[in-house]
Amino acid sequence: MKTRAILNIGVTGIFLVVVATVTMIAVRGNAPARLGRQLPVLGQVLDFALTEAAGRPLRRADLTGKVWIASFLFTRCAEVCPAMMRQQVRLQKELPVRDDLWWVSFSVDPEYDTPAVLAQYTGNFGVERSRWLLATGDKKQIYRLALDGFRLSTADADPEKEMPILHSSKLVLVDRRGSIRGYYDSTDDAALGQLAIDAKRVLGERS
Repeated sequence: MKTRAILNIGVTGIFLVVVATVTMIAVRGNAPARLGRQLPVLGQVLDFALTEAAGRPLRRADLTGKVWIASFLFTRCAEVCPAMMRQQVRLQKELPVRDDLWWVSFSVDPEYDTPAVLAQYTGNFGVERSRWLLATGDKKQIYRLALDGFRLSTADADPEKEMPILHSSKLVLVDRRGSIRGYYDSTDDAALGQLAIDAKRVLGERS
């Protein structure tokens, strides 16, 4: 009986050691996969030829080799756009200062939002203009860029209403090749935190 009990204890001990070892290997094997998780490619930004707030031409090719965060806004927007701008400025300050990390905001009201109007508007939020591009230009091209390129809703509304233009408040992460890698709700702090993590991950990818 004593011999059988000793054998049972030994078998149980070996079993527990095996289970613990397998579990440890599984955890160690999965950890790098989680940390190094690749973001999917969700689309490709269409080519565009617009004007930056400084007055110079702006094309998609000018952003090749840079990771950038895109948004759509207009200066006459009363609520959504100011809130989105404040969140972006906060996030910009939290992310590293790098020459290959940029912000690009496209106006969906280009007939009103001239380069001078855009520059003055964003200045009210403390935007770091050395790494933030503000685009205006042909309205049809911008709407096509939003709808067909970024897959973001954009439409004209009643001009008499406070929001004469309806547009998405999502932020879009774009990689060095102009591929869309993520969409993030600018009203959700958790989503913005994930954007910061994903932006750093994409910055670390090989071009």
